[in-house]
Amino acid sequence: MTIAVQVSRSVPAKTGAIGIPVALDGPIPASVGMSRAALKSIGFEGKREQTLVLAAAGRSSAVRILIGVGKLSTVDESSMRLIAAALARAAKKHDSLCTTLAGIGRMDRKTAAQAVVEGATLATHRYGDLKNDKDFSAKLKLLTLVTTDAASSATKAGVVRGKVIADAVCQARDFANMPPAYLTARMFADKAVDIAKATGLTATVYNRDQLKAMGCGGMIGVNKGSVEPPRMVKLEYTPAGSGAKIVLVGKGVMYDSGGISLKPSNESHAIMKMDMSGAAAVLATMSTLKTLKCKTKVTAYLMCTDNMPSGGALKLGDVLTMRNGKTVEIHNTDAEGRLILADGLSLAAESKPDAIVDIATLTGAIIVAIGEKVAGVMGNNQSLIEQIKGSAMRTDEPVWQLPLIDEYKKGLDSVVADMRNITSGGGAGSITAALFLREFVADVPWAHLDIAGTMDVRGDEGWHNRGATAFGTRLLVDLVTNFRKPSRK
Repeated sequence: MTIAVQVSRSVPAKTGAIGIPVALDGPIPASVGMSRAALKSIGFEGKREQTLVLAAAGRSSAVRILIGVGKLSTVDESSMRLIAAALARAAKKHDSLCTTLAGIGRMDRKTAAQAVVEGATLATHRYGDLKNDKDFSAKLKLLTLVTTDAASSATKAGVVRGKVIADAVCQARDFANMPPAYLTARMFADKAVDIAKATGLTATVYNRDQLKAMGCGGMIGVNKGSVEPPRMVKLEYTPAGSGAKIVLVGKGVMYDSGGISLKPSNESHAIMKMDMSGAAAVLATMSTLKTLKCKTKVTAYLMCTDNMPSGGALKLGDVLTMRNGKTVEIHNTDAEGRLILADGLSLAAESKPDAIVDIATLTGAIIVAIGEKVAGVMGNNQSLIEQIKGSAMRTDEPVWQLPLIDEYKKGLDSVVADMRNITSGGGAGSITAALFLREFVADVPWAHLDIAGTMDVRGDEGWHNRGATAFGTRLLVDLVTNFRKPSRK
């Protein structure tokens, strides 16, 4: 469960904690009851994300939590989200929190409210279904944004948007954090159908026989070693009078052992339950579109399967025929994500949309190249990539563009098939993986997001919690709700 949010013109009669914003400049709010000098003497100056808990004042039973916002002139959407996260963490022992935080500074009130709701929700939600000790999570259940009459309508609109997006991110985090036995491809498909029904989407689920009949050789090949059958879920959102059309394709490897190219038994192997983070982000994105009144027609493909070793598993040297007819020789069964994405991208291209975006925990090479704080973006259309960069900046889900160097494609040459699934050497693994994917999008504007480095964090930081991040969910929501047909130049 995530926290509930409400808007009020006054502090509720009963609230566990009151969050009081304090800036580095300007007057100290009267409710603090202390001068700036007195606060400084006990170590509180109002620096951004700095917190100080004070006892209840007067007849109130609520504790007061001072939350530093830095200089008022520098508060923007990004910093507001972080400030709200810090405040919510400081109030985690209380069941309710109210604050005027969304009303400070010069920010648009709708944007400010959205940022506060996102920061507080994302900082306090944890996946705890399998823990007996429930005290590990925040007790905070209700957030009240106190605002003036004039700003209440804008604040309420921001709350609605922030709540639906934050809840979707939390759902995607939960999916990625679930152990493999608790979320197989079949289970995920069933959950996707339920979510589609609840959020105004059309859902179609394809089983192994249907995928085989459709010529989806990548899906069938990767799934050969698993006792769990594959599922492809097609989701469709069609608003009235929609013009622009975009297709999202998410990698949904529910557990990646590497196949017979077995991964080492280390910490990275243990989190391969998160190899479906791309599909989770796409499903979460789709769930928000009706409530957000998105005007873009959006179709999504969730490509879901395990990648396991067995007597029937895909072998090195095997050749698969993909949905678009291209043949691929397998030189590493742990390069499986691109195989299932190839089928999804082929299907996406057949509908001739205005753009295709895929998102996947695709390569360890992206971590070597740009680390764990930034996702890689590559594609065949700079206009589309610029839209993604804009969404990344607005949502604090940073991306860095890598080039598609055609010379590297020679490494994918195969003696017996149209191409190999990995290069024969030379590095640039993330780029060559994207070059492989490009072969399946025809001439449609396309971009690829490699989120392998950003799929999880090892400790609480900002509005992230230890575990899966659902990176890309907020980015994709922003992209599709603001989507413009990219230039074909």
